[in-house]
Amino acid sequence: MAGSGKRRRPMSMAGMGFELAGAVAGFTFLGLWIDRRYGTEPWALLICAAIGVVGGLYNFVRAARLAAEAVHREADPK
Repeated sequence: MAGSGKRRRPMSMAGMGFELAGAVAGFTFLGLWIDRRYGTEPWALLICAAIGVVGGLYNFVRAARLAAEAVHREADPK
């Protein structure tokens, strides 16, 4: 199945986007919960949201780089 890798690539990219959104949403809800529990509004929300954005973007860029390297290897096998 030579074409299965090409069909899988768009789903992989969509998965990367969902992972980014999940990291941001998850850490934002964690910050919201901490703020409500300990009355630290809005600091825990802001800090956790920032951690989610940074962590999510780090994973997104890392996965995109690996995908680009795989495409490059497929296009130019030595």
